[in-house]
Amino acid sequence: MECFCEQKETYELKVEGDVGADPIWCSHCGCNLDIETLPISNELIRELMEWVRLYGEWIDWEKDKLLPNGVELEEEHNKQGMNLTEKIKKELEGKYSIKFSPSIVANMYANKYPS
Repeated sequence: MECFCEQKETYELKVEGDVGADPIWCSHCGCNLDIETLPISNELIRELMEWVRLYGEWIDWEKDKLLPNGVELEEEHNKQGMNLTEKIKKELEGKYSIKFSPSIVANMYANKYPS
């Protein structure tokens, strides 16, 4: 997949949620990659896009604070992300090195605004 690395191509990918971004990234340069160019099934693309759409559901964005059950919501989101990462690995079988990068936003908010 094309990225901003010196060699202009990466085979080392990271699955990571973020607001307004596709969930596939270059593990080296951090380039956000177009999920449509990854040779995976349309069903898996749909699952990944639904997963990333829910990123940050544990935060009250208007008040800039963690929801009461925010840590648990983020943990569930990370579990789903790990499961989706395993599905990607199965579909790509050795073509790419793929790792999952869990969200740590809830812990950051919990430390920033302790109860």
